[in-house]
Formats: sequence, structure tokens, C-alpha cells
Amino acid sequence: VQLQASGGGLVQAGGSLRLSCAASGRTISSYHMGWFRQTPGKEREFVAGISFSGGSTYYADSVKGRFTISRDNAKNTVYLKMNSLKPEDTAVYYCAADADYCSGDGCYGVLSIRPGPYDYWGQGTQVTVSS
Repeated sequence: VQLQASGGGLVQAGGSLRLSCAASGRTISSYHMGWFRQTPGKEREFVAGISFSGGSTYYADSVKGRFTISRDNAKNTVYLKMNSLKPEDTAVYYCAADADYCSGDGCYGVLSIRPGPYDYWGQGTQVTVSS
């Protein structure tokens, strides 16, 4: 599976962006999908995840109520709608695909909030929020 993230950019605090993650090479309908973000010198952190069917979603506390993850399996694409953006949301955002149900630590239902279990990663898209 090849993942291509897009939609990042520069936005003022309080603004909105919608990130897209387009998959190719294989359908993602059987993959759980996640969005992560990373800033220089920090570990990659979980932002949001969605189960393969779309029936289960999970968000980091820092984005809950502001971000919405969704998927369109017919278009082989996952989205992250980001509202009320804050300067601390500035990061490179990555989408990722996980073929397995989560087990052990770092699970929310079937979704993993750890980057390790994810099998495929996109190249990242920069989001910069100015104050």
C-alpha cells in the first residue's frame, strides 16, 4: 500500500484545514487507519484513528472535539478535518495503515495509538498554525 498525504499548509490560529490520505496499490478497506504528527526532536504522536469499517474512532485528548477523522473506502481515502487550529498543532502530519487488530498496550479497542504496529506510512504533510 502506498499512502500519499496532502492538504497541509499555513493557517492562522482558529482556522481549519482538511488533510487527505490517498491510498494506491491496494484497497485500504481492510486496514485500520491512523493520523500521527511529529515535531522536530519529539516522538511521533497519535492524533486520531479509525477502524477499517469506520465504525470506531479515537482521538488524542489534545484534539478531541476539534478534529474529525473519516474515511471513504470507495475512494480509498482517509481524511482528517481540523478545526479551531492552535499553534501547538503545528507539525508534520502522517497517515498510516494497520492491517491487524490491536492487542496489548496502547490500544483503544481495535485501534493502536502507538506508531509501531502500523504497517504503511505516508510521506507527511506540513501543517503550520500561526498565532
